[in-house]
Amino acid sequence: LALQHHPPSMSASFGARHIAKGIGRLTEHVLTSGKGSYLYTKEGKKLLDFTTGIGVTNLGHCHPRVTAAAQAQVGKLVHGQVNIAYHEPGLQLIDRLLPVMPHPSLDTFFFWNSGAEAVEASIKLARQATGRPNVIVMQGGFHGRTMGTMAMTRSKTIYSEGFGPFMSGVFSVPFPDCHHCPISGCSSSPRYGFHEGCCMEPVRQLELLLKQQTAPHDTAAIIIEPVLGEGGYLPAPKGYLEKVSEICKREGILLILDEVQSGFGRTGKYFAVEHYKPVVPDIMVMAKGIANGFPLSGIVSRKELMDKQKPGSMGGTYAGNAVACAAAVAVADAFKEERILENVERQSRILVDTLTDLKRSSATSHLVSDVRGLGLMQAIEFHPLVKFASSSKSSSSPSLTTPIGSRIQKKCIDKGMLVLTTSIYDVMRFIPPLNISEEEMKEGCKIIKESVEEVAKEL
Repeated sequence: LALQHHPPSMSASFGARHIAKGIGRLTEHVLTSGKGSYLYTKEGKKLLDFTTGIGVTNLGHCHPRVTAAAQAQVGKLVHGQVNIAYHEPGLQLIDRLLPVMPHPSLDTFFFWNSGAEAVEASIKLARQATGRPNVIVMQGGFHGRTMGTMAMTRSKTIYSEGFGPFMSGVFSVPFPDCHHCPISGCSSSPRYGFHEGCCMEPVRQLELLLKQQTAPHDTAAIIIEPVLGEGGYLPAPKGYLEKVSEICKREGILLILDEVQSGFGRTGKYFAVEHYKPVVPDIMVMAKGIANGFPLSGIVSRKELMDKQKPGSMGGTYAGNAVACAAAVAVADAFKEERILENVERQSRILVDTLTDLKRSSATSHLVSDVRGLGLMQAIEFHPLVKFASSSKSSSSPSLTTPIGSRIQKKCIDKGMLVLTTSIYDVMRFIPPLNISEEEMKEGCKIIKESVEEVAKEL
């Protein structure tokens, strides 16, 4: 007799039994739908989403224009394989992206699926275009979990522990973290997130690296996130990228900017590098917000560099998928017509003011060590728990092994809002939709304030 198949209950316990344990997960919710700034669960919960899928759904969940574009494309062409022919959505996307590139020299594109793949594509291009093998990365940088990008990621060891050996030819230097710098003693500007008066010791360390470990003639590229993502939402201080760019030009090294998380309006500019004019990358990596949830990534560079690659050296089965490209075209149109960047400027003021008030308030200032970020890519860092080891106000308070940020995060989730922590330090990051309404932003800020104040009373 044929065995009868009984459909399982689509529960978290079913997922725990059959989905790889190596995936970290914020909650045990089963999501059923999303609309705008909110997610909805199988249990009937409504959650304000200040994670946007880790900076992906920049226009909120199921944006009507993006949804309609994807639905229409599914009925016309789903898979127009990039090594077979051009497809119309891909060409349309290039037409939309060219005017918003940070410099006219960035005029030639290659589309792939994920941010990590795009980073690897940038390294392939840099090595082939220069004929040099080595790459310099930043301490605290995150570029992915593939075998190539694990070698380049320096934000946390969890991403690479036990997976070596890795790609060779990767060297690291400090990223300017003025908040933890033993030399500068600087603190961030509460409104713009820039550190004033950076000592630029990381520039000196870069110069030393080029003299001691990887000669310029062996160095293909330096890759930098203009705002460290997994490293703690640290914007590069004014002057740093400019000096690195000068070194690159002097030595013939290509400057790669990884804008996977900071691109597409997240920092209040289309790309974060626009905060650092006149810096122009040789190669720029993009993903996440480009298609509002559809798997799409890419690199852009000068045609003279891209043309150095032989036909067939780049490609991929699903690279630049037609449906994802159609969604990305709709995203670009929505950005322009809905004046998204203007909304980022307005709503970021509310968020930054809330975080800054927490740093200044007598009720919570003992918890907060820093507030920083650009646009709607904001973070708040808390003091180490050791500071409170002998002064916990309640014997029933959570264990002092639970970081402050994690406690606040749990309270936010209990109050109906998803938020994320990040970095090796105790940092919470806030990544709301770029088209979030003022009412929704104030709702989120109220939850943040209440959660921080409640934890403050426990310590």
